[in-house]
Amino acid sequence: MGTDGLPEIDHIVILMMENHSYDNYLGMLAGRGDGLPLDDQGVPSSVNRAADGTVVRMRRFAGTKQRKGAPTQSWHACHIQSAGASCEGFVRSIEQLVPGQDPSVAMTYWTAADLPFYHGLAQTFPLATRWFSSCLGPTFPNRRFLIAGTANGLIDDLPFAMVDYPAKGTIFDLLSAHGISWVNYHHLARIRVNWRRLSHAWGLNFLRVLGGLVASLLPQLIPAVQSKLQATADLYPLGFLRSVNHLRSIDQFWRAARIGRLPSVSIVDPDFGRCSEENPQDVQAGEGFSAKVIDAVMNGRGWPKTLLIWLYDEHGGYYDHVPPPKATEPDDVSGASPLRSFFLLRLLRFTSLGKKIEMADAGPAAYDTLGFRVPAVIVSPYAKPGYVTEQVYDHTSILKLIERKWNLPPLTRRDAEAVDPLDALDFTNPPHFLTPPSLPSPARPWWR
Repeated sequence: MGTDGLPEIDHIVILMMENHSYDNYLGMLAGRGDGLPLDDQGVPSSVNRAADGTVVRMRRFAGTKQRKGAPTQSWHACHIQSAGASCEGFVRSIEQLVPGQDPSVAMTYWTAADLPFYHGLAQTFPLATRWFSSCLGPTFPNRRFLIAGTANGLIDDLPFAMVDYPAKGTIFDLLSAHGISWVNYHHLARIRVNWRRLSHAWGLNFLRVLGGLVASLLPQLIPAVQSKLQATADLYPLGFLRSVNHLRSIDQFWRAARIGRLPSVSIVDPDFGRCSEENPQDVQAGEGFSAKVIDAVMNGRGWPKTLLIWLYDEHGGYYDHVPPPKATEPDDVSGASPLRSFFLLRLLRFTSLGKKIEMADAGPAAYDTLGFRVPAVIVSPYAKPGYVTEQVYDHTSILKLIERKWNLPPLTRRDAEAVDPLDALDFTNPPHFLTPPSLPSPARPWWR
């Protein structure tokens, strides 16, 4: 274990953005992939029906600034949207869970005119048309799959149930145990990250629970109890002491990429408040950030031996026409609402906050189905030009890649059965993209 089985690659970079489906971003990609079905006039033909039977057709999103609060991607919403693998519940999920919002916003998409860099990237490097998120749920459970191969029972984005740690640890634990360098690049000042993560530890976690109880009595404080992701390594807070020295600011990423000193594994997080692409953000802000990250990697000294994967944690409630396939359950830990898992929190069940949580967390308890498709492109000098892969991947495919490179054991049953994305690379011929290709400029350059 720990020996290098993939010497052609020294640096694996993971750029995971937030909350968009494949069809929402790449459904209108010209001539490549498996996008939106089109009619004879080249117009998307996919539809959903509202509760009253009204047919809601796909339409281009007007502008690039998203709507606040819609669409929605809670655990319950995702299972409504799947509708027994028919993908017919996207409109109804908004009607049922966020009444008053425009239900048609789930049936929208952007084009190359809106996101020129993303479409150019997908036209140039290998495109994965069957990359699914790891579960039918929101951000936190899916990012947990990325780093541990399991959500460990988490099904929402609230902090209450995060006083836990997976049985076999995270990929960070494996990397550290074998002296393999890794860094999670983020956008917060160091003192803020350290205090934020220290407050997740056992001794202070009661403050977060108390905050929830207070918020239930003072509805105006409810937004404060909802956890805001600071760094992907935050998703298992009890690993604070193991990972605190592996957090670096985004400014350090720009320099490390430029001089070829990136670690063996990098997770590059967007600014989750400004450019992660979650609603109500402007999607062009996130595209600008992604373009700067990818440009920094391609034009850095370490590019000849780098593999970057650009993808999304989950679909954000936006329509996709491909039903999520069945999946291996990662372990024996079932999903559960924190209101059912912790006795003290049962007091919240009769409050407005408790009812909101119960509604969001309703549905099956198993992780036996993948989530909806997300955009994913494999970027490397060794990438096969013009290649489209229809292999089924999920976020644990990245774990499989890391495990294959360093001969590491799987963390769960899910990553043990995952397929890594190496079919998109060609190591038998000289690297085709050793000289970085010219890609379209983003509609809005990143300002930092």
